[in-house]
Amino acid sequence: MRNPRRALLAFICSTLAPLPALGQGVIVDQGQFAVSVGGANIGTEDFSIRRAGLGREDAIFANATVSLRQSGATQEIRPLLRGIPPEGIAIEYQVEVVGSDAFELGLRHTGRRYVATIHSGVGEEQREFAAAPDTRVLESDVAHLYYFLRNAAPGSTTPVIVPRERTRIELTAGTATEEDLHVGTTVVASRRVEFTSGDDRRIVWFDRLGRVLRVEIPATGYVAERTDVLR
Repeated sequence: MRNPRRALLAFICSTLAPLPALGQGVIVDQGQFAVSVGGANIGTEDFSIRRAGLGREDAIFANATVSLRQSGATQEIRPLLRGIPPEGIAIEYQVEVVGSDAFELGLRHTGRRYVATIHSGVGEEQREFAAAPDTRVLESDVAHLYYFLRNAAPGSTTPVIVPRERTRIELTAGTATEEDLHVGTTVVASRRVEFTSGDDRRIVWFDRLGRVLRVEIPATGYVAERTDVLR
C-alpha cells in the first residue's frame, strides 16, 4: 500500500492549488459533530466547508477529520471533496483512513464516468461509476457532506456515490417538516428531511442556512449531532 499521507498531500496540492486562493476563500460552514452508534458515544467529526477561487477556478472544498473508537480499535477518517459551487456537485474526492482498516481512495470525474482508485491492505483496485450532471458524494459515517443535499426538492432524486462502500445509489428527498432541535444548550429551528433509496433511510436536520445539525441512519444506529454554537 502507498504511503497515505504522501498521497493525500499530492492530492491536496493538485486539487486545491493555488493554496493562497484557498486561504482567502469564504468559510461556508465549520464545526463539530458528536458521533454515536446505538446510543454509545464513539467519537467526533471536525469539519470545514469553504468556497475559494475565481472564475473557472471557483470551487467548494469540504474536508474533515472523523475520529472513531469502536470495539477497542481506533480509526481516523479524512475526507476531502472538491465540488462545483454552490451545490457541491462532485469533481474530485479523496478519503484516507488511518488506523484499523487502513484505506485510501481517490475519485475523479472523467467524461461520462467517475473513476475511483483504491488502495488497501489487499492491494490496488479501480471502480467506475456513471456520471450524472448533479452527482454528489456521501459517506455513511461522515455527516457534513449532507450539506450538499440541503436544496433537494421534495420528490427529487439525486445520484450519489458512496465511495468507501463502492456503490452508487439514487436518494429521493421526502417532504420537509419543521422542528425545533436542541443544539448543545440552544434550541434551533430546523427542517427535517428523510432521504430514501429502497430500504436505505437517512434523516437529516438542516438549519435555515442549510447547515447540517443532525444526521441519523436508522439501519446502523448512526447518529451525528452538532455540538458547536451556531450563529
